[in-house]
Amino acid sequence: MKTLQDKRKTTAHRLAIVEGHLRKVRRMLDEGAYCIDIIHQSRAIQQALRKFDEQVLQHHLRTCVARDMRDTRGGAAEKTIAELMQVFDRL
Repeated sequence: MKTLQDKRKTTAHRLAIVEGHLRKVRRMLDEGAYCIDIIHQSRAIQQALRKFDEQVLQHHLRTCVARDMRDTRGGAAEKTIAELMQVFDRL
C-alpha cells in the first residue's frame, strides 16, 4: 500500500507532466506550429489534468471525507457533503 508521501510524489509527478505539456504548447505557438498539433497537445493537457483531479479527489474521499463522515457531532458530514456538491455543480 502506498504511503501518503508516495501518493503526493505520484500526484506531483502528474502535475509536472502537465507543466511539460503546457511549455510545449507555448513553444509550439511561438514557433507557429500546425493548429491541429497544438490541439492534440492541449487535449493531452486536459486529460492529464482530469487524471490529476481524480487522484486528488480519491485522496480527499479516503481521508477527509471518511473522517468527516465518522464525526457525528458538529455537522462535519453535512458541511463536507455541501462542499462536494459545490465542486460538482461547477463541472
